[in-house]
Amino acid sequence: MKAKRKQSGLSLMEMAVIIAVMALLVGLSVPAVRAFVKSFEAGSNTKSIISAALSTARAIAAKNQRYAGIRFQKAYQPEGPLNAPQYMVFIIYDTEIPHLVAGNLGCRAVEGMKPIKLPDSTGVMDLRYNSDLFASPGDGIVDDDDEISNINVVTDTTTFSILFSPSGKLIIHSLWVRNRDGADDVFNTLANVSNNTGMFVQDEDSEEFPIEDSRNSFIIYEQKEFMRAYERGQAWSEYLINLEPFYINAYMGTIIE
Repeated sequence: MKAKRKQSGLSLMEMAVIIAVMALLVGLSVPAVRAFVKSFEAGSNTKSIISAALSTARAIAAKNQRYAGIRFQKAYQPEGPLNAPQYMVFIIYDTEIPHLVAGNLGCRAVEGMKPIKLPDSTGVMDLRYNSDLFASPGDGIVDDDDEISNINVVTDTTTFSILFSPSGKLIIHSLWVRNRDGADDVFNTLANVSNNTGMFVQDEDSEEFPIEDSRNSFIIYEQKEFMRAYERGQAWSEYLINLEPFYINAYMGTIIE
């Protein structure tokens, strides 16, 4: 007589318990996973938008045989720059713009090219600012909480340009940005921007935008994370210090991975 085989496996009740536990674990982890994926996608999307803009600016420089680039700047809001949308504006050297300083490049917005709005969830910053904006002496590089807590420093660090030569090479050069004579719906005076003529304040109408050097690097930050740390007065020590900068290849105009 054949012996009965012993059945192995899980009972229906045991299987139901396991499925319930797995569903609970998945339910608990989904919000965290979604938050991580959203954060990654936001930063990745911003980097992709910047990469495309750099390529376009480089092509503009080569086509027009003039210095050209992109300008990061927040749209003017009376309540300040913290929650203002940030844009990239295509800029080009204009020989008709008078030089405030010998050798300085006067730039304006490229005609027919609208500013590109960056995702609201992220921001782009340079971490270098005009040292005259800060009461105590400094080197013009954000490296403590007091500096980045200054609203003028926030404005300055989120306002900078990346510039290409006519040959398409990235260069570091002093420049300032202004509008053409007459009405301009991109750069204009503070009064006109306040009256909805223009989106961005031009350099010479605000001490917050002095003549500056173009840049070759930047950081991408998460707006919510930055604001949480900023409200505690620890935007640098808790958050910005941990972000790695993105550098731009001087010859290719691409973001170095």
